[in-house]
Amino acid sequence: MALTAAPKAGDTSPPRHVAIIMDGNGRWAQKRGWPRLVGHRRGAERVKQIVRACPDLGVNWLTVYAFSTENWKRSTEEVLGLMKIFRRYIQREADGLAAEGVRMRFIGGRERLDPKLRALMAGIEARTASNTRLNLTVAINYGGRDELLRATTRLAEKIAAGQISDPTEADLAACLDTAGSPDPDLVIRTSGETRTSNFLPWQAAYAEYEFTDTLWPDFTPERLAEILDSFGLRDRRFGGV
Repeated sequence: MALTAAPKAGDTSPPRHVAIIMDGNGRWAQKRGWPRLVGHRRGAERVKQIVRACPDLGVNWLTVYAFSTENWKRSTEEVLGLMKIFRRYIQREADGLAAEGVRMRFIGGRERLDPKLRALMAGIEARTASNTRLNLTVAINYGGRDELLRATTRLAEKIAAGQISDPTEADLAACLDTAGSPDPDLVIRTSGETRTSNFLPWQAAYAEYEFTDTLWPDFTPERLAEILDSFGLRDRRFGGV
């Protein structure tokens, strides 16, 4: 049976764009005496479930934080294991994502990534480019400060070339990795941490935040539906009265 967020008095429309900091994979595994990579594999399975649930919950855009610019500091074994998981996810899910109308794209710097992974990323982006049922954005080697630095560099180049004379916020937004995507309405962080961790600092300036103790491998579509219900009761004034 398809999941739906239960309507309540005073509900607004569900968030069009949900962004998720998927935290807690390693701790989930360690609590069970398993290697951290087991948690990351379980986390990848959870992504599949959440992606499939989003359209029925009214979510049109989903952005997930898979690997940050700071995550390179982890052990070589964990980093290499994560990259392998990313490759397998794209290879195994490509047909299903295409068939289910999911458009997949990636944000973050790609230069440091393995050439095979970069090729897989470009391939699935091209294959799903015309899909519209759900827009899935995966942040890999992403950091908000790094993105802003790259974006301001692009903007400065345009100004120097005479393409822009009086830059606006829209001009900078057009230089971000997320150009063409709506800003997130709701940012969820799992695992009990309450940091934003350099995730979408420009785009999430007016987003609502939800911090949940649930570790990512335990974050079910039902839990997402509960959070969307709660979001519907929030009064978003955007600086107004």
